[in-house]
Formats: sequence, C-alpha cells, structure tokens
Amino acid sequence: MSMPSEDTSARPVALVTGPTSGLGAGFAKKFASHGYDLVLVARDEERMRVLAEEMKALYDTECEILQSDLATTSGREKVALRLGEGVEVLVNNAGFDTSGEFWTEEPKLLQAQLDVNVTAVMQLTRAALPAMIASVNGTIINVASVGGLLSGRGSTYSGSKAYVISFSEGLSGGLRGMGVRIQALCPGFIRTELHQRAGIDMSSIPKAMWLSVDEVVAASLADLENGKVISIPGIQYKVLTTVGRLVPRSLVRRVNKQRSAEGGRAHNGR
Repeated sequence: MSMPSEDTSARPVALVTGPTSGLGAGFAKKFASHGYDLVLVARDEERMRVLAEEMKALYDTECEILQSDLATTSGREKVALRLGEGVEVLVNNAGFDTSGEFWTEEPKLLQAQLDVNVTAVMQLTRAALPAMIASVNGTIINVASVGGLLSGRGSTYSGSKAYVISFSEGLSGGLRGMGVRIQALCPGFIRTELHQRAGIDMSSIPKAMWLSVDEVVAASLADLENGKVISIPGIQYKVLTTVGRLVPRSLVRRVNKQRSAEGGRAHNGR
C-alpha cells in the first residue's frame, strides 16, 4: 500500500462500503492506520459513528459518514456523487447472501442481492474511475468470493461474485498504464456476520477452512503491491480453486446434487 504524505492537509481518502463489521471494518481500520481519512457507507448510521469515533481516537482519522442503502437507486446515486469528487481508494465490500433456494426466495430479495452485489459494484467503480484516471492514482478493491470461482448451490450469490471477478479482471486490462489498480478479492469462509445475517448454519465447516479478517486484508494488500488482479487469500483456497478449475463441471454438478439430497448447504462467505 502506498503511504500518504506527512502533510495532513492532503491526507488521502478511502471510501469503504459495508464497514460496520467484518471485512469492511478490517479494511477501514487498516487504511486509517496508514494515515487515510475515510468515507464510510452503510445503512446503520449508529455503528458507523462508533467506528468513526474509534478511528479518530486511535489514528486521528477524519470520517465522513454516508448513510445509504445500496439496494436502492437513490442510495447508489448518493455514493456515486461523492466518488465523483475524488478518492484514492474504493473498497466495494458491501454484499449479502441468502439462505433459501432460488425458487423459494422472494423475488424482491433476489433483486436486492443483485443490486448490492453487482449493480453497486459496477456503478460505484464507474463513478470513481474518472477522477482516479485524471490524477493517475487510484485503487479499487472489489470484494468477490471463491464462490465466484467455484460455483456452489448458492446460485445467485455465486453468480453475482462471478460477475465481480470477470468485471474486475476485464477492466484491469483497460486500466493498464493509467496509474489505477483494480483487484477482485476472493476470500473463502471468514468469521463475519454475513452468514448469521443470512440465517446460514456454518457449524459443519472445518476449522481449517476459516480465515480471519486480518489475514484476508493483509493478503489483499500484499497482492495489490504484487500486481495481482485476482487475490485468493489462504493456501487452502489457492489449492481448492486450482484443483476446482481442473475438475469437470459435470462432476461438480453431481457432487452438489448429492449434497442437496443429503440436505446440506454450503456458502462461500466474505
């Protein structure tokens, strides 16, 4: 991660969506510790204020709070307007999973998931890029998932994260030489509120498959410095995704069908 100038009047700014817990909070704290001011974007204004006070006390970080629901057009437009003013870093972290099958979930919930996981990522990236390109300086981290590389039974979640990966990877080629870095971060299971909020029972997941927020944030930033567009934290997930790409898709479908018959549900969290 590039370090900011000692001149606090010119402190760089990182905008983080979904910063009230988990990975979003991890990124917010890391950038604050490196001298960045923050723009925090979430629905829960009270939790953002608590985080802002903590960052001010620890790092003298100035935090701008944008209460916004990224599932709505007006919410996305509000954040896009702020990004148009210019930031050095954008972390598109906000996203959510669902616990039911595709055919049983409410269409409104599925549309909201698509709007947060996909539409917001596209629109906020588009809003941030002109100022970044003009200043020849910028970083965009789009939080995807190993679920976007190895589709499981969470079809809409995996599909939304596959979009984020393909979108980021394709955009990276067009941005080459412009001073803007973009990354699709593909973590596996992280101990965050994602699964609890979705009502997903994760008790069957082996301990070896869990990653900490700090591990994922550190891997993401290290991969940024090394120019990696797709970041897969954890050796276990590097192996899993490598092997998964070599396994015939017909076999993957049969395995998922068997797991369905056994009543299992596996989700890849952020």
